[in-house]
Amino acid sequence: MARSVIWTVLFSIIAAILQSSVLGRIPIFKVIPDLALCVIVFSAYVNGTMPGQISGFFSGLLLDFLSAAPIGLNCLYRTVIGALAGVFKGGFFLDIIFMPAVLCILATIIKALILFLLNLLIGPSVPAYSITSSVFWIELGLNAVCAPLLFLLLRNFKPILVGRG
Repeated sequence: MARSVIWTVLFSIIAAILQSSVLGRIPIFKVIPDLALCVIVFSAYVNGTMPGQISGFFSGLLLDFLSAAPIGLNCLYRTVIGALAGVFKGGFFLDIIFMPAVLCILATIIKALILFLLNLLIGPSVPAYSITSSVFWIELGLNAVCAPLLFLLLRNFKPILVGRG
């Protein structure tokens, strides 16, 4: 399990750097897909709840240090999403296109809900999505489009991303 968590965190950091540097230069309507979130969803789905939430926690913690977000924000919602995606382990067949898109759409919605609730509780220091804004819907669509491609790529690394359990 430790090996798969370490590799997942490494892949999440690589995805975050890729999305901020390469994809940041070609944003679609100033929106960038959250590839690091999709990596957590993939890993949690193939490994289960505990590795999913541990991977989400540590990748979120590292992303908190790399970003301008309040410390613990990425950590919180990625841990929750990792745990929830891990619940689906073995629950259904992970096809090539449909299920990766559905899983990442659900993860993006959960991310938006958590950020919205934290914004209500804590205030404007927590950036939140407006469900009515185009930013949320464009990111949701971009994550849905990128998820099958990312899952296809990550399947090539299954020997190192999947734990023994």
